This record gives sequence, C-alpha cells and structure tokens, in this order.
Amino acid sequence: MNLSPTELERLTIFTAAEHARRLRARGIRLSHPEAVALIADEMLLAARAGMEYEAIVDMAAGLLTAAEVEPGVPSLAEFIAVEANFPEGTKLVIVFRPIAGGLEAEGEEIPGEIITPAGEIKLNAGRERVEIEVLNTGDRDIQVRSHAHFFETNPALRFDRAAAFGFRLDVPSGAGMRFEPGIARKVRLVAMAGTRIVQGQAGLTGGRLDDPAVKAAALTAARDGGYQGS
Repeated sequence: MNLSPTELERLTIFTAAEHARRLRARGIRLSHPEAVALIADEMLLAARAGMEYEAIVDMAAGLLTAAEVEPGVPSLAEFIAVEANFPEGTKLVIVFRPIAGGLEAEGEEIPGEIITPAGEIKLNAGRERVEIEVLNTGDRDIQVRSHAHFFETNPALRFDRAAAFGFRLDVPSGAGMRFEPGIARKVRLVAMAGTRIVQGQAGLTGGRLDDPAVKAAALTAARDGGYQGS
C-alpha cells in the first residue's frame, strides 16, 4: 500500500490520539502533544464526517478540561490548527484556547514564563568599567556583539586598544552596537568575568587576560596587524 505524506501524517495523529484516549480512560492526565493529538484527530474526523466548520470549532473547544491535562498544558495550547477534508474540499480549521478552564490559577507557574525577583537587577555590578572613543575608518557598518573581546574587534575600528584589553561592551547579553563609517562615538566597556580566558576571537589573545605575557603578546600582534583573516 502506497501512502502519501498527508496520509502518513494522518495516521501518526490517529496513533497519538489513540494513545491519549487510552491514558485518559485510565485517569492519566495528558501531556501537551497527547492533548493536541486527541483534539486534532477529533477535528479531522468530524470534518470527514461532514460536520460544519463552526460546529467543529465548538466541539473541539469542549473535548478536554484543564483537570484532564498536565499543569501548564492549557497555556501551551494557545490554538490548534488542522487542514481538514470537508465534502467540498480542504479547509484550515482553527480552535483557540481549546482546553476548557485553561487559564492557570493565580500564582501557578506557567511553562516558559520568566520569574524575576522583586526590584531592579543591576547588570555587571561591581565590575571595572572604562569609556573610550571609537571611530569606524572603514567603508561599511561594523557590528560588535556583547560577548566580543573589544580589544580584538575589526581592525577598521580605531580606538585605544590597550585600554580595551580584557573588556567587552557594557550592554545586556545578546545585545550589541553598530559603528557607522566615519562617525566617532564614545562607548562604555566592562571588564570580562568568569575564568577570564579568551580563545579564538581575532586570534590575538589566546590565553589568560591577567597574564602580563599574554597581554604583551596580544598588543604586539595588534600593532603588527596579526588579525586572523587579515
């Protein structure tokens, strides 16, 4: 028997839904994939049987309650969409917030939410900082990310490299700064933390930032234009 990709997907949904029904019958709360499979399977079956679009949406929204699924599943299942086969053709059927009573009770943790302590968090507290002026002498924008050892950034950036040794941009992790050609701007750098070992980057440091020999070799390499790829 040759099955198309769509038919194979339909069988996968059916199998997962049957597994969910078995668990539900034994009073076992469903996981997110199990709940989605069960609802999707019922929607597809209803469409094949000729049920109207609106009736399918109403039916799907009443199949499961929050008590029948694991904690947090209602919030994860914001909507379920299936490509269903109706007598007149294929239609996309979408049901929003399909699990009844799906809003978590006040104070209950929601999967994926970010919980922060009260008050403000000071970034890089107690770390040494320096401020330098940077000029892009190139002919195109240069982007520098938060994790980069600023000392080893693009050689087209002109600044006091010795002062920047062991420092990175004082910005939140994952952020960065863009330097446009011919425009000088002042930036604030913060001392790198952790083990203070720099490997890779532009190939100038390759060791401990607090080792005087490593710093001296890196400064010499920078003056001699020893950047990787240059």
